[in-house]
Amino acid sequence: MKRSQLAINSVSTIRAGLAESLAAYRAAGFCNVEFPLRHVREYLAQGHALADVRRLLECHEMHCIGGFDTIVECFSSPAQRARNQARILEAAQFLAELGGSRMVVGTDGPSELPADPVGEMAAAFGAVAASIEHTGVTLCIEFNWSPLVKSLRMAADIARRAGTDRVGVVFDPAHYYCTPTKFAELSAENVATIRHVHVDDMRDKPPELSNCNSDRVLPGEGILDLPAILGQIERHGYEGAFSIELFNEDLWAMPVEEAAQRMYQSLLPLCEDTAS
Repeated sequence: MKRSQLAINSVSTIRAGLAESLAAYRAAGFCNVEFPLRHVREYLAQGHALADVRRLLECHEMHCIGGFDTIVECFSSPAQRARNQARILEAAQFLAELGGSRMVVGTDGPSELPADPVGEMAAAFGAVAASIEHTGVTLCIEFNWSPLVKSLRMAADIARRAGTDRVGVVFDPAHYYCTPTKFAELSAENVATIRHVHVDDMRDKPPELSNCNSDRVLPGEGILDLPAILGQIERHGYEGAFSIELFNEDLWAMPVEEAAQRMYQSLLPLCEDTAS
């Protein structure tokens, strides 16, 4: 990967304000940011407008690449799915206003497993993607943010069967580690569905005992072979962003400037252009 591909998910500094977080990211070296939309909404609730968020991004020369907000409901009632689709449309428009084009989403699960769950989910994702196509936002399925979708293979199958480039997969090493996903699943066919990549490392604990969020640590401080994992994704043609996403109490507790610096520096050993 290259430094220009590095991004930070602002959930990694969620306890800091949006303005100070963006300033800290730029000072650390980041040019790209991904938002949990509640981080932005908290800023808006203080009396700001979306135009103020855009000005903050421009002031700090930061580019919004996307964010996350909710799940895509595939098995709820028609009325509930309509409400869910309206929320996703609102979030997609929100992201598009900020310049983002990737929306990470989870999924629900059925009360009883249907004959073709992948087909039903693919149809639901295809319909939602069609409803937001005008925003230019792509839905990225996060395997393991779901009671049913627990592997890269299944998420990739859903994306392929959705029948549109506006449905893809987000790859996250933490979910890779905590699910049945195997290295062999990082095939050319599956990587072709990956539209976004998160970056994190994991504590030295068995996957079955690991929490896919709270057991994340800085790249290089855990047990994952990130050069091999992320390198395989790149070898199969991925050229998008690599967004560090941590739910780490130690980082949340430190000054945002220090946390951002530590995160950026932890990514540099993974970059091929560090010395340039």
